[in-house]
Amino acid sequence: MLQEVALGSKSLADYTHLSGRGVVDEIRELAGPLEGKRVLHVSATAFGGGVSEILYTLVPLMRDVGMDTSWQIIMGREEFFNATKLLHNSLQGDPKSLSGEQWELFDHYNSINAESLEGDWDFVIVHDPQPVGMRHGARDHGKHWIWRCHIDLSEPNPDPIERLLPLISEYDASVWHMEQYVPAGLNGHGGVQIVPPAIDPLSPKNMALSADDASYVCEQFGIDVDRPLLCQVSRFDPWKDPIGVIDAYRDATVELPHLQLALVGSMATDDPEGWEFFRRTYEYADSDPDIKILNNLNNVGAIEVNAFQSQADVLMQKSIREGFGLTVTEGLWKSRPMIAGDVGGIPLQIVDGESGFLVSTPAEAAQRTVQVLQDPGLGKNLGRAGKERARERFLTPRLLLDWLRMFTSLEG
Repeated sequence: MLQEVALGSKSLADYTHLSGRGVVDEIRELAGPLEGKRVLHVSATAFGGGVSEILYTLVPLMRDVGMDTSWQIIMGREEFFNATKLLHNSLQGDPKSLSGEQWELFDHYNSINAESLEGDWDFVIVHDPQPVGMRHGARDHGKHWIWRCHIDLSEPNPDPIERLLPLISEYDASVWHMEQYVPAGLNGHGGVQIVPPAIDPLSPKNMALSADDASYVCEQFGIDVDRPLLCQVSRFDPWKDPIGVIDAYRDATVELPHLQLALVGSMATDDPEGWEFFRRTYEYADSDPDIKILNNLNNVGAIEVNAFQSQADVLMQKSIREGFGLTVTEGLWKSRPMIAGDVGGIPLQIVDGESGFLVSTPAEAAQRTVQVLQDPGLGKNLGRAGKERARERFLTPRLLLDWLRMFTSLEG
């Protein structure tokens, strides 16, 4: 059987003061006719990355408004996740693609997971490419099947898209962060939905943390809280460009010699490439005592990430490809000045010069870092505008509302 993810409870009422009474009332109204509907989320991992963070909140909130909702994890060995990591990269533009043998592995594990699915569900939501083939073998277990894409498909390698389009087309609906990500082969498909993701403002990673608590946590990891701190929180992945962040930091220290850098990330179970890139990043730092490279195996959890983001004088997300960039949303929510790559879903969140800065090179990132640190008033204004943009557009109740609208539409 697929592995069930154990979850705590959450109450929609707790979010009213953040999202507003109007949003909560609309959620309640839409949820009424859907009470008792069985909803299943299927993903590759319950740990590391934006998908799992979203589901740890979304699933309990779906339960709170009356739906019988579960979250299950697919099964797979290292050979499968090696292939799907390559698939992930190729869908984001890497010229390498899966071999014939790797596609056979992909189909094999999707077939096994489809056979392992049990129960009858009103809505089955399959997240990302790893389990996309499940509907083909398990369609009788779900009334409505939805595929949710969380990655940047704006410039994909054409080979994997051609291979996956027939599988995606079998779904009753497909959900994308942006219209630019929808492959040309799905144009005219009536089930295409555009829904940006969101963060949980009450989770340990995003809840309000006092300045003293943030400072205390950062000091435990060797940060001098009396000196400026630049921080990027993300997976250790070439698309997140931590090496480019180190280059930006080194350029900025020419004018700001006391600057420190923290690269903070988590190692996900479906990302075998992560350890190799973590090693490369560590070597590139060249034992600089002012560069801290940390992950969940250094006891960096949600509270620690919150502390680093809250303590940082500048937050960065210098992605080369980015489906959406929830770490950008997290930084905006904490009122920190954010400098991020002008790619993917990041420009949805940052209005350049108003709620942060968009950059394309390490040199631009360094220039903006120096500008913000030399003008504290600018940093505060960017932080305030960024938080309000996150509050209005990218909190979980809005995401729940979008899902309820989709369920209502599919039910007719």
